[in-house]
Amino acid sequence: MSKRKAEEELEEAPKEEEAKPKKTEKAPKPEKRKKKEKGVFSLYKVENDKAIRLRPTCERCGPGYFMADHGDRYTCGHCGFTRYKPPEKK
Repeated sequence: MSKRKAEEELEEAPKEEEAKPKKTEKAPKPEKRKKKEKGVFSLYKVENDKAIRLRPTCERCGPGYFMADHGDRYTCGHCGFTRYKPPEKK
């Protein structure tokens, strides 16, 4: 029986190889981008103590509803009206 106990103790003892997995180094986190400025500051520009609108207002909805700039067109978010910009000549 003494051989059995000796064998059981050897099996129960943890092996040094399997003790703890090695930690790998993580890649550094990418830098966060700054968000574009939103709000009233992007809709108006102040010149000579007067506020100038930078975007057109909707023709259907009237003043107070600005149109969103989508590169080649302006679109109203309230009613869905779309006005296409004239193509630029090169």
